[in-house]
Amino acid sequence: MKPETTKLTIRLPRERVEFAKRFAKQHGVTVTEVIGRYFEYLQAETPDEIHPDLEWLVGIIPPDVDVDELRYEYLKEKYGL
Repeated sequence: MKPETTKLTIRLPRERVEFAKRFAKQHGVTVTEVIGRYFEYLQAETPDEIHPDLEWLVGIIPPDVDVDELRYEYLKEKYGL
């Protein structure tokens, strides 16, 4: 079942529109799909709120723990670096 859609009119410089059309054609999709996928990407990168399944993790690691260093040490040991 497809989600409900609505029409959106945007104004862009001609060269941007032509680029979008070429890009979509080269990738076998429509300009609408390109724009929709980009918005999905943006939405995933900037969620409105923390997912409830992950919310309980906030603050579980003490602030004085260097997580990057621990990860590096783990990978170093795992892969024998």
